[in-house]
Amino acid sequence: MSVPTGSDPLPDAAPAALAAPAEPGEIAAAQNASADSVWKVAAAGNPATDGAPHDLKRRTARGALVSMFGQVANFLLRIGSMVVLARLLNPNDFGLVGMVTACTGFLGLFRDAGLSMATIQRASISHAQTSTLFWINVVVGAILAALCAAISPLLTRFYHEPRLFWVTIVIGLGFILNGATAQHRAMLQRQMRFGVLTLVDIVALILSIGVSVGMAVAGWGYWALVGMTVALPAASLVGVWLAAKWIPGPPERGTGVRSMLRYGGTVTLNSLIVYVAYNADKVLLGRFWGAATLGIYGRAYQLASLPNENLSSTIALVAFPALSRLQNDPPRLKSYFLKGYGLFLSLVMPVTMGCALFAEDIVRVFLGQKWSEAVPVFRLLAPTILTFALINPFGWFLMATGRTMRSLRIALMIAPVVICGYVAGLHYGPTGVATGFSVATVLLILPVILWATRGTSITAIDAFRVAMRPFLSILAGAGAVLVCSGFLRLLLPPLLRLCAENTVLFGVYFLMLWFVMGQKSTYLMLLEEIGVWPMGRRRANRMPS
Repeated sequence: MSVPTGSDPLPDAAPAALAAPAEPGEIAAAQNASADSVWKVAAAGNPATDGAPHDLKRRTARGALVSMFGQVANFLLRIGSMVVLARLLNPNDFGLVGMVTACTGFLGLFRDAGLSMATIQRASISHAQTSTLFWINVVVGAILAALCAAISPLLTRFYHEPRLFWVTIVIGLGFILNGATAQHRAMLQRQMRFGVLTLVDIVALILSIGVSVGMAVAGWGYWALVGMTVALPAASLVGVWLAAKWIPGPPERGTGVRSMLRYGGTVTLNSLIVYVAYNADKVLLGRFWGAATLGIYGRAYQLASLPNENLSSTIALVAFPALSRLQNDPPRLKSYFLKGYGLFLSLVMPVTMGCALFAEDIVRVFLGQKWSEAVPVFRLLAPTILTFALINPFGWFLMATGRTMRSLRIALMIAPVVICGYVAGLHYGPTGVATGFSVATVLLILPVILWATRGTSITAIDAFRVAMRPFLSILAGAGAVLVCSGFLRLLLPPLLRLCAENTVLFGVYFLMLWFVMGQKSTYLMLLEEIGVWPMGRRRANRMPS
């Protein structure tokens, strides 16, 4: 199973087992972040860094903190660039690039053949093996770039849009850049150097946003989005090569990479099924409703998927190594998973409710008045944020415990259900597709959780018991917002009103979660493990008596 990502020229969490679909322009980001996604995450434990249980807990917590700060910065940069580009460009520009990335993103699933994950997961790996995998990645990237050039005439005919010819060819260059980056990123992840990876990703994103905004201001239109999709992997390539300080050697025969190729093939097949499922909506809308309609749907989807994708990649990046090391200790594995699951849901549920309740103000603040048609689409997509949050973490669990074939079979179940949802709503345009998508994912929650937990130390009842605490808390928060709605509607401008609305929603929610649901001690313990609580007591202990 895997999760779709948004598709803008803004970095996204990579497609994982069950996530948000890739949207126009974010394919480069999805390619960069692939190893950090939910079902596909494979940051397997490094025996050299395995330590005592308390040390594992502390390193996991601190890794989560570093990743969290990186994702917050990533989120703010992406939101900021989206706000700026939405005002500099028009829906047709986003739709044009979306037509290409919805198709070339399919090729992106093969960009490293899952070999970066294989590198991370191996208990030990030699220089010869890594070098051979590097050159395989580069060759695969070059083949994919050539395929992009080959399909460019087909896309122009399919969409009846001649401008797509050169857009497709240029976007294809990103595959070569990603191929030369994959093994260096994998090495940094093996070493759990999350701080370095975070810094590289943030700097690369800033540079790519600068390129895109500069091109948009200069009047390049949709080429500004194309510029971002190429600048992002180019900057990331330079960053990870400098950080890893590793020079690949020549490829060699007989290095024992065949088993790694098999592993990568399974991962790629999983990703392929999920990508088709979560991008069919864009292909259908682009073909039957045109670029402008796809641009509106794409912006709404990206706006809805950003929070979940950032939170997913943050927690998944550090959760997978921890769960992998505990796979032979079922009681601790269950405890770690359920705590992480509860934390993830407690962060996502208020975001979901906020998107549903404040859709009009969110679109007006982040996209601008000219995107008002995206409001109903955005509101209808809000349930998918919650469904992905409920389902995706079981991808970490299945991969960590070696149940990769079960994950693949679940993906085969998900794909037709989601596609049927798109088709059922296609006649009604973007709102119909959004409704069909949300209904399909809601129907999948119970079967996916039941199948993922069957025969394991975790039960579906455990999962739903953990989910009930934040769910009941957010219902109380939503009730408080409705009670205050008469006053909140009077506030102007929309940004002030949005801040007030979220203050009420999140304030009541966290009060309920911490004190009524008794979760305060859990969160304080987590902060203590990270090392940021209690700061006051720590400073006092350092002061001379």
